Amino acid sequence: MKIAVITGASSGMGREAAFQIGDQFGGIEEIWLIARRKDRLEELQGRFPAGVRCFAMDVTSAEAQGKLAEVLSREKPDVKILVNAAGFGKIGRAEELDPESERGMIRLNCEALCAMTRLVLPYMSDNSRILQFASAASFLPQPKFAVYAATKSFVLSYSRALGAELKGRRIYVTAVCPGPVKTEFFDIAETGGQIPVYKKLVMADPGKVVRKALRDSCMGKSMSVYGITMQAFGILCKTVPHPWILKLMAAMDRELSGR
Repeated sequence: MKIAVITGASSGMGREAAFQIGDQFGGIEEIWLIARRKDRLEELQGRFPAGVRCFAMDVTSAEAQGKLAEVLSREKPDVKILVNAAGFGKIGRAEELDPESERGMIRLNCEALCAMTRLVLPYMSDNSRILQFASAASFLPQPKFAVYAATKSFVLSYSRALGAELKGRRIYVTAVCPGPVKTEFFDIAETGGQIPVYKKLVMADPGKVVRKALRDSCMGKSMSVYGITMQAFGILCKTVPHPWILKLMAAMDRELSGR
């Protein structure tokens, strides 16, 4: 049985990925949706051409990972697509964020992503695809978003290395690096502080971000960056010293917010 596995499937880009994979990949027989919120997952039942199986679980839990491993071992599906979209961030100065939020970002954005990838890899065949949701925040250290940006830099580096390792198996790994996206993400992120004004001006549509990510994955690209603005930002971060960029970003935020 050919399946897709999607974490963070109850909202945001994980949910969007589920819909687009269901619509575009006719060879997928079943989509395994993974998220903590059971009610949100159940809302998706019957909304895809493929079958749907819901796993209401916390991907940071070793116990939950073990139960999923048992299902995979028992059923031995052919996983054609893995989408690791689960993640969260909190805005705020490092000295002000509560330690549990910092640990939570590292556990979910880094540890759980690696764990889910490791669980699924033995069941992936030739011409399969992994989409790891990183962020344009991975291109540059982010004051007041320090831990989140660091976790996404980890995801980007890990994805590139993993892609090189799996090239011989014809499993293609794409790091998805969008800028700010109009999802529930910022409802949580802004509980610790306000998003800079310049980021609000470049908010992207999640459907367009996911559409490009899937297209780039099918083309075998190692990175997917949506939009001219973020693509230019990526080039800027490669060519200009980071302290200069950080000063420019701080000045832009002061100017746009009138401070």
